[in-house]
Amino acid sequence: MNKPIQDLLKITSGELSHKANTYSPLALAYIGDGVYEIFVRTYVINRGNMPVNKMHKASRELVRASSQAKIYFLIEDMLTEAEDAVLRRGRNAKSVSIPKNGNVNEYRHATGLEALIGYLYIEGKVDRIKELIDAGLEKLLSEEAK
Repeated sequence: MNKPIQDLLKITSGELSHKANTYSPLALAYIGDGVYEIFVRTYVINRGNMPVNKMHKASRELVRASSQAKIYFLIEDMLTEAEDAVLRRGRNAKSVSIPKNGNVNEYRHATGLEALIGYLYIEGKVDRIKELIDAGLEKLLSEEAK
């Protein structure tokens, strides 16, 4: 990851007024969604220069609930006990909205992944987010290439 992007995330992470474990799983998913998108866009642009429309399509594919749900399962074995607990809390959170596209199970697993990313972000563990997202994306893209 580019140093300036990592520095930006480190500057803003840990700046919230409460500890990460005091936020609801859906609040963690809310911030995690934005952080995940920044990582995905950075990942896509680092794969090489291409028209912006192609970058947008590639990013869109990786941020949809179905892709996030797959990543949930691909990184599950890499998690600490505490991270796994956050992942499950996010997955089991009862959301008011129902997804327009996709199914409820995918949506819940995607919410779990976003909650984990939000938790790590608030804790200031940007390097750990990068490690998990990079591993998940690499595994996902290698599976899809088969």
